[in-house]
Amino acid sequence: MKKKPLILVTNDDGITAGGIRNLIDVASEFGDVWVVAPDSPQSGMGHAITIHNILRLQEVKDVPGITEISCSGTPVDCVKLAIYRVLKRKPDLLLSGINHGANYSINVLYSGTMSAAVEGAMEGIPSIGFSLLDHSLNADFSASREVARRIIGNALTDGIPKHTCLNVNIPNVPENELKGVRICRQARASWEDDFQPRKDPSGKIYYWITGKFVNRDQGEDTDVWALENNYVSVVPVQYDLTSHRDIPALTKWNYEA
Repeated sequence: MKKKPLILVTNDDGITAGGIRNLIDVASEFGDVWVVAPDSPQSGMGHAITIHNILRLQEVKDVPGITEISCSGTPVDCVKLAIYRVLKRKPDLLLSGINHGANYSINVLYSGTMSAAVEGAMEGIPSIGFSLLDHSLNADFSASREVARRIIGNALTDGIPKHTCLNVNIPNVPENELKGVRICRQARASWEDDFQPRKDPSGKIYYWITGKFVNRDQGEDTDVWALENNYVSVVPVQYDLTSHRDIPALTKWNYEA
């Protein structure tokens, strides 16, 4: 008999979040699932790792037949510990999410969900990050489950290019309103940040980050366009941040000492 795929599931919203509970359920249809996820929310941590504090792992009992371990660290810590201390071999697939909230465009750089997937890709593991455009703790993941089921199946059948991971964002609409899936590029957009000054009970000033997302990219091949038009966006993400196209223009800066 063919060996079942070993699937590692993690997230950044914490091991008890609704999104990861749904992803674990779907992933279990495809293989042997192990979960290593943060013991508390770690949103916006990006690719942070813990180097000045201890890390703890604690096995938790939830779904029979699935090993679940909470980690005191970041999403990337979870992936590293899973690979090097928890699992007996590298997983065949890494799934991160389902995140409560969007991770399209520039948000991929801030996202703990996607950083876990990027870490998997760095280790040569086919990896996918899933996000639903709904921050609610009571978000409806029924459409997301079907999307995840289809994309996980494709990934296991067709594979994912090595050292690449997939950033999957799902519109917050009922399943019958989804128009399909689009392979996209990341939209060129940014956040216009603001830091609101507030006072704590003792009268001391603190700051609360706010801002608005501004998309100046009018292309119809972007993740933002796809999501605005009720398509699931799938962006192939690489961790090589080199701007290869700009190297020729900058070679004149070279010199020999």
